[in-house]
Formats: sequence, structure tokens, C-alpha cells
Amino acid sequence: MRFTMSSFFPSRKAAQLAGLALAVALVSLPLKAQDAAAPAPASPQASGTPASGTPAPTPAKDDQPKPKKHNPIFARVRTTDEQAKVDQAKADQAKAAKVKAAQVKADKPKVDKDDKVKQTKDTRRENKKEVREKVLVGKDATLPDKQLYDKALAQEKSGHFDVARLDLQTLLNTYPDSQYLMRAKLAVADCWYKEGGSASLTQAEQEYNDFITFFPNVPEAAEAQMRIGDIYFKQMDVPDRDYAKANKAEAAYRTMLKQYPDSPKEVRDEATQKLREVQEVLATREAEIAAFYASHENWAATIARYDTVIDSYPLYSHLDDALIGKGDAYEAQARAVRNTATCVPNVKPLGPCLTEEIKARLLQYDDGIAADAYRKVVIEHAAAPHVEDAKERLAAMSLPIPTPTAEQLAASDALEGSRAQYNLRRRLELLVMHRPDTVTAAQIGAPPLEDPPATTAPVILKEIREAYVSALNPNAPKTPSGPTPPTSDAAGDAAAPAAPISTAAPSLSDVPGPGGSSAGDSSTTTMTPTESRSTGSGTGVGVEVLSPNGGSAAPVVAKPAFTPASDLPAASGKADPNFGLKSATPTNTSALPDVEKPSEAPDQINEAAGKGQQVPATAQQSADAKGKKKKTKAPKEDKTDESSSKDKKKKGLDKLNPF
Repeated sequence: MRFTMSSFFPSRKAAQLAGLALAVALVSLPLKAQDAAAPAPASPQASGTPASGTPAPTPAKDDQPKPKKHNPIFARVRTTDEQAKVDQAKADQAKAAKVKAAQVKADKPKVDKDDKVKQTKDTRRENKKEVREKVLVGKDATLPDKQLYDKALAQEKSGHFDVARLDLQTLLNTYPDSQYLMRAKLAVADCWYKEGGSASLTQAEQEYNDFITFFPNVPEAAEAQMRIGDIYFKQMDVPDRDYAKANKAEAAYRTMLKQYPDSPKEVRDEATQKLREVQEVLATREAEIAAFYASHENWAATIARYDTVIDSYPLYSHLDDALIGKGDAYEAQARAVRNTATCVPNVKPLGPCLTEEIKARLLQYDDGIAADAYRKVVIEHAAAPHVEDAKERLAAMSLPIPTPTAEQLAASDALEGSRAQYNLRRRLELLVMHRPDTVTAAQIGAPPLEDPPATTAPVILKEIREAYVSALNPNAPKTPSGPTPPTSDAAGDAAAPAAPISTAAPSLSDVPGPGGSSAGDSSTTTMTPTESRSTGSGTGVGVEVLSPNGGSAAPVVAKPAFTPASDLPAASGKADPNFGLKSATPTNTSALPDVEKPSEAPDQINEAAGKGQQVPATAQQSADAKGKKKKTKAPKEDKTDESSSKDKKKKGLDKLNPF
């Protein structure tokens, strides 16, 4: 049987480790005691002996002070030699700095006094104005409005936007004349903007608009206008979704760039870049719609959308694709013309057909526009990714390929080189964040601040229709697209004074005779209508008859063959004062009856009695001969049933009635 000793440790390995730790502790204990017993070096100044003398005797062990670690107050004092070395090192460093500054000054190219840039009066005046505008420089930080403003900015920086807005609102309400009023108003809008969210961004937009309204001429107004564009830029969706936010962002950035041309360069550069990115998204939307119409072979709508991209967004990253797509659309129309049957003389066609001459004119129109689009890609976008596709299409059409100039090639290289490239981080952001793709937006170039006239599908259809009309009938005059300009005769007539309007019956005058149109070879004769009766209806008109021989003719009265059916102006030829409108007259024109006498008033009612009673005439007051009023006695009435406040004695059985 094996004997096993019980141990405190759970295993032998644990016991060995504990023993090793105890041994290390016992070995290090004497070393620590020796370090504590070692005397500290005493300085010559403290011992009272000179530095060059013999060392002072070591004090007793009990008189030695205990060293205190990590306390700079009791640090060792430098000796005179050590201090001298430190001072010498500082002097050497200062001397080296002076030598270096002198060397830099010597290496700097010398500028002649006449070539030095001198500040003009305008520059000095602007500098003084800038100093005056810095009203917050050197202000006392103990002012209460300054403390509130600084506290609000600290809360905003920490992310406590509600507390910051509360402090700013307190500043606005308590100190309406504070110099921080404008900055506090802008800081309130910034708090709403940084907080984010639909409701907060809406409130931020309102605050920025209020700031621009109250402070339109301060430099911060440009920043507020740009922040309005940033609000819509944050809410902008992908191109195939609602684009209302993108349109509002584009309008806000354009307003900022047009209304604040003197804003700081950093603000203008940021707004310009944001505008390029917004227009990149809008151009992508138009290009995708054009591709959709092209897939359905709706070439008029395809051309209209591609024209919108080409005219409105010249910095679009896929503008070469838009130009090639436009050329392909016209080539598709040319292909349809080629596939149309050719008409054969003296043979009845089985379907629609075109002659060779008409086909040639239509192909010249379609191929010409397509070739122009391909040439534009080769010349203006020589560094674009799809320039080789345009060259291949020109070669397929047996057309020469143009060569861009050095300036055009350099401009295209600079534009394409400014675009960013995709990486893993940006692709993950586009995949996860569901935000519009603005990676390839241009970094240089001025974006258009005004929209060109819109190109729509009906306009393209009208152009195609006019091309077919001119191809079918080349000698036909072209219909003007705008209103017809007035001719010279019409302009002369319009310039002539208007003739006075006559109310007499219309007549014909100055009618040339059969021999010519000269007024000297003819004379006029006036014809007047006569009163006659006829069953027909018509209008009598006086006519001036010309004498063909130019002599004087006696007035000839021409009797009409009918008489007006009525006296109305339309039948008699008289001037109608109502211009053909019916007069508003009543249908019943008989006289009204006499005014009736009002009926007598009803008899007076005695409400207490509940029955009517006629007041006798004797009850009325009458006047005697002297004019005095004479009273008459009223008739006696039974007042037993009337109510009264006086106590009356009850009689008979009424005494038993409690009511």
C-alpha cells in the first residue's frame, strides 16, 4: 500500500510554482533594503564646502533623510559646472538658430525695390475694414452673453443639440441687442442640421431661410444658402427613384453661386463640387430613361433624352455614351429607311415603298446627324473610355476619322483625370448606404447655372416629319417653326391711321373700271335703297357704280327686288345699338294694379281674461273746444278673477280649498 501525504496545494506543479515565487521574494528583499540604506549625494552648497574642496564627512545613518521618490520639489540641485554646461548648450542652440536664419535669408533671392509688391490704398482700406468687421476679437469672456454662446457651442460639439438650442434661445430672448445675435441665430440652424433626421432637417431649412431673410448681406448668408442645398443633398435618392430632392439641391446651389459671387473661396468651391455631383445624378437619370426608350425602339423619345443630357450636363462622366446612343438612334432610323421597299416604275406596290431618290435624301439626313455625334466623341472626348467605339462606327460608315487638336486632347485628359476611381470602400458604401453614385463626378470645370431649352419627343417628331416632307417634295417651301412675320403691306397698313367708322349703310367706292385701275379714268355713282316689300329676307345695301367712260353719270337709283321682312337692324341694314343682342324687356307690359288700402288692426286681447274685448270709442280721449283733453270713464269690469297681491277674504266653499 502506497502512503500519500496530504498537501495544501491541489497539485505538485502548483506547489513548485509557489515555492519558486517565495524564493524570488526572499532574494529581492535584501537588495531593496540595501538600496534604502544607501546615502543620497549631498551638494556642495548644502554642505557649506566649496566644490573644489575635500568631500564632506558622511553623516550618521540615523541623521540621513529618507529619499522621496517622484517628487520634483526634492529634486537634486545642479552644481555650478552642470548649470554652466546647460547655459552653454542653450547659447549654442540660439547661435545655431541665428546662423540658420541668416543662411536662409542669404539664400533667399533678392528682389529689387521697384519689383516689390506694394499695397495700394484699396488693399489697405479693405484690410482695415476686415479688422473692423471682427467685432468678436478681444472681447471680454466674462460677459454673460459670451458665456452663454460659448456654453452652447461646447454643448453642440458634444452632441447635446437640445441643450445647445436651449442656451442659444435664452441668449436670443434675454440679450436682443447682443453682438452674438447673428452668430447665435446661425448656430441654432446648425444644431438642427447636425442633429439629422427628416424633421430636424426641415426645421434647419426654415432656420437658414430666416437667417438669410434677417441678415442677407453678411458673409455667413452664403454659407446658410449652401447648407440649404446640403439638406436636400443628404436626402437625395438614387437616380431611378424620386428626383425632387436632387432638383431642389441643384436650385439651391445655383442660387448660392449666382447671388453670392464674393463669398469665400472655400465655400464657393464646396458648393461648385456639390453642384457637379447633383448634376451627375440627374444626368444618370436622363441617360437611363433614354436607354429604356431605346430598348423599346422609341427613337424620338430616345433622341430627346440624349439631347437633354448633352445640352444640360456637359460634365457628365458618360457623355461619350450619350453621344454614341444618339448616333445609334439616328442610325436605327436610317436602317429602317434602307429596309423599306423600293418603288418600281409601272408596277403596283404591294406595300409602302420609297424611290431611290427619296431614300437618298432621308439617309443623308439620318446619317449626317449620327456622324456628327460620333465625330464629337472623337474630337471633344478623346480621353473617354468609349472613343474607340465612335471611331469604329465612323469607319463602318466609310467616313474619315478626325484628329483632335493638342488643346482638345489636353482638356479631355484633364477632365477624365479629375474623376475619382472605385475602390472597395466606395463600392461597399454604395451597396449598403443606398446612396446615389457620385464617385465618377468631375472635379474640375464650371457646371452650368442655367438650364437650356428643353428638348422633348414632340419636337424631335416634328423635325423627323419635316425631313420626310422635304425628302418627298424637295421644292416645297419650308413651313416656319415660329409665327409668320408680317409683310411690308401689312406693316404699312398697320402704320396708317385708322379711318373713322361710319354708322351709315356700307357702300363700295373706288372700284376700278374695266379699262384700268386708275382713279382718273373712272367716276363713282351712289346707289340708295328704296322702300319695297318682299316676302324674302335680306339686307338693302347702297352701292357706288363706276362709269367705265370716266364721264359724269347721273345718280341711278337701283330698286331692290325685295323689302325687309321686319324693322330689325339685321333685316333693314340699320346700325344696331345692341350689336345683335336681345333687349332685356319684361314679357308682361300691362299696368300694375292700384295700391291697396291696408287692412284694419285686429281687436285688442286682454291676456288676463283670455278673451278679446273691443275698446269702445268713448274710452278714447277727446279734446273739447278749448283744446283741453277730457277724460272719459272706463266701463266697469269684473275683477274677481284677476290676480292681486292683496289679501282677500274667501267666501263660501272657497274657504275649504287650500289652493
